[in-house]
Amino acid sequence: MVTSTKKQVSLSRNKLLGIAGTGWAFDAMDVGILSFVITALAIDWNLTPGQMGWIGSINSIGMVFGALIFGIIADKVGRKNVFMITLVLFSVASGLSAFTTTLAAFMILRFFVGAGLGGELPVASTLVSESVGVKERGRVVVLLESFWALGWLIAALISYFVIPSYGWRVALIITALPAFYAIYLRRNLPDSPQFTAKKNNTQSIGQNIRDVWSKKYAKPTIMLWIVWFTVVFSYYGMFLWLPSVMVMKGFSMIKSFEYVLIMTLAQLPGYFTAAWIIERAGRKFVLATYMLGTAASALVFGNADTTAVLLISGIFLSFFNLGAWGALYAYTPEQYPTVIRGTGAGMAAAVGRVGGVLGPLLVGTLVAANYDIGIVFSIFCASIVIGVFAVVILGKETKQLELE
Repeated sequence: MVTSTKKQVSLSRNKLLGIAGTGWAFDAMDVGILSFVITALAIDWNLTPGQMGWIGSINSIGMVFGALIFGIIADKVGRKNVFMITLVLFSVASGLSAFTTTLAAFMILRFFVGAGLGGELPVASTLVSESVGVKERGRVVVLLESFWALGWLIAALISYFVIPSYGWRVALIITALPAFYAIYLRRNLPDSPQFTAKKNNTQSIGQNIRDVWSKKYAKPTIMLWIVWFTVVFSYYGMFLWLPSVMVMKGFSMIKSFEYVLIMTLAQLPGYFTAAWIIERAGRKFVLATYMLGTAASALVFGNADTTAVLLISGIFLSFFNLGAWGALYAYTPEQYPTVIRGTGAGMAAAVGRVGGVLGPLLVGTLVAANYDIGIVFSIFCASIVIGVFAVVILGKETKQLELE
């Protein structure tokens, strides 16, 4: 009887992970394809480095608004409903962007894509975090994040095989397919049991925001805002420019796509090792360690002068950076009680997305000013180290703690 119950719980958990993870993979696929599309657009539309930087940044501007607004709404209408809405929003907008003929129209649609992406991620991690037992909560949320690597891998494959032969428009049309997934979600995705139990005790939006900054939660809020900003700033600055940086270092567009595909494969072991360690060593240790690994890899990658060093450091950059992302998504919802969890996670993610706006712009600005790419990646290295200090000094360990 006990064995049967365990199997039911396992199946329920695995089903939730698969459903939410598929949406997460679609999210990553869209972000990943954008990094390759920017490289193709630069050739088709004769874009300057500054314009290339703005394409990545407008996506993140949308994510700022999406994370903030949809995070707050999730505490009012539920995690499931917001998850579906954001999925449809970014899929439809991304598909429509394939038919644009001007940079202005493309960027307007990328704003709405970003809004959907920014809203989905913190809400999905909150949903899973609230639906899984305390002993495996961290591991399951990191495994949810591992679907990001799957999405990036799909994006890299589509970009490698589709863009050179059929063009970037066909690749973007493919990104509209996840909208149909929302129909499946409506029937098969349960809402968070914690939200369902508390939905009649929700507070006003203003009170939720004030509570995030109340004396009890101010310290973890400060910590999360610093970490989110530094991680997102460096991630989007580095990874949205990764194919373009490879081209700047002398590789053809095809060869740069091939090398980025290889680097993307390293994301999966990054997630899986983080998932294995996080319930043993704790959230703080995993987050700080993988962020330090990211900083060191970024420094080496930016200053690499041989193909071997570039490829190996790029592999480690993917390994450590995405492992850190998994730990961050597991750590964030655990800082707040159910009534303000969506708001707290959404606000932290929104602050992070501000970094996502600045990162690609910084790269575009410095490249246009003829700064060496090594200097650019040194800035990202320093940023991540600041985030490590925030985790170590201000963070509290939440391993095996019941959610409030």
